[in-house]
Amino acid sequence: MPLTIDIVLNQRDDLGESPLWDSRDQCLYWIDSRRRLVQRLHTQSGDYQSWQTPQDIGSIALCQSGRILVALQNELQFLDTTTGTLTPFIDIQHPAERMRLNDGRTDKAGRLCLGSLVLGRHEQHGVLYQIEASGQVTEIDRGFCVSNTTCFSPDGKWLYFADSLARQIWRYAYHPETGQTGPREVFVDTAPWGSGPDGATVDAEGRLWVALVLTGQVACFSAEGALLQLIKVPVPYPTCPSFGGEDLSTLYVTSIRNSGNLLVSDDPQSGALIAIKGLGVRGLPEVLFADGLLHKRAPETTNKGS
Repeated sequence: MPLTIDIVLNQRDDLGESPLWDSRDQCLYWIDSRRRLVQRLHTQSGDYQSWQTPQDIGSIALCQSGRILVALQNELQFLDTTTGTLTPFIDIQHPAERMRLNDGRTDKAGRLCLGSLVLGRHEQHGVLYQIEASGQVTEIDRGFCVSNTTCFSPDGKWLYFADSLARQIWRYAYHPETGQTGPREVFVDTAPWGSGPDGATVDAEGRLWVALVLTGQVACFSAEGALLQLIKVPVPYPTCPSFGGEDLSTLYVTSIRNSGNLLVSDDPQSGALIAIKGLGVRGLPEVLFADGLLHKRAPETTNKGS
């Protein structure tokens, strides 16, 4: 099958991010962070729906309950897509002013690993958190400007993470059952390709697919960190890839029209959601946030970093 890249919808996002395929309902969720929308598309029927939130959105996670966990500026809330109701979950106390939550992904045990970013300045106050369904918040690492690239190896034993402004992808040894992490180590330096890494996902063979936001490309790296493929996409600023479709062989990629900061484009394709087919690889089903056993408990903060 030849490689094809198609625009999925006529609409355009200001800051498209966090695409997630829900294998239960065969639909794609993603967000427009600046327009404060959680969006859903049933790709076969074309049925589209969106829900408004009260703050900019960093990312979302699919939940065991069927709800969507939404990372807002300094709190996480559950979205009931049947009623549109948002229910508060936990608050995050940022270490500095003008910060918000950003990229996140669920580990194999159903915890959410979620990073924060600093708004409008290059100060390394960002934190990488691990969030349990009980409400416990654990600090994994800190010292970032723009947290991104959060995802896990297929066996769950490596956590990938990045600071986009540092132009490096890191990884942490990760215990899938306990959530214990090892020290940060450099996995890929993306500076030679002219861009910091944005969002990322892994395929079933453990290859890492990363949006190179400044060069309009999606890069594929081996599990050892070697560049395997560079794909030029028809949007100026791609932000995050994710595998979806019935057999998880379509790579969906979100993009930017106006990030509200430095990245703005009047290209008619900017902000489009695109679908890449014919890659010859398949993704993995998204792990669901383990809110099925959710019980209320006051949040506490610990440190699992090395």
